[in-house]
Amino acid sequence: MTIGLAQTKLDSDPDSARQLIGEAHGEAMSALAELRNVVRGIAPTILTDRGLDAALSAVVQRTQTAGVPTTLDVHLPTRLPDEVESVAYFVVAEALTNVAKHAQAGQAVVTVRYDEAGGVLHVSVFDDGRGGAHIEDDEDATGLRGLSERVTAAGGTFTVSSPTTGPTIVTAVLPCA
Repeated sequence: MTIGLAQTKLDSDPDSARQLIGEAHGEAMSALAELRNVVRGIAPTILTDRGLDAALSAVVQRTQTAGVPTTLDVHLPTRLPDEVESVAYFVVAEALTNVAKHAQAGQAVVTVRYDEAGGVLHVSVFDDGRGGAHIEDDEDATGLRGLSERVTAAGGTFTVSSPTTGPTIVTAVLPCA
């Protein structure tokens, strides 16, 4: 609506039109940020229907399509609680997105293991890229900070090891009870 109003003022009041376009841009950016946050919270259908292994296979396939050869090593004797599977999925998806976008990696390895004795799920994403990944202190930051918050909310632990020369290892340990 703001853009429509700006359009009507474009010829008669260009300064006002510019201001309205700036407001509309700000509103659009805010809406996009909100939409991204909503989408990040929605688990894909494949996760619900077929489980973590199948969902991670799809994520790995996308990463390979983006040019980073990725190995998936999953050992899950049974389906885990929905929250655990969802958090694990998002850890891997975000970490591999970061690998494809930022790491300049030659390869990545995703390892998912359920420790029956401890009742925990170990998730790790390794890449041989340039390193330097870290959890931002900025409250508006998403990415690794969002993953850390998600894992912590599920009662787990989240770590990032990424010296400036690489490699990077993102690890989550999630309780399954």
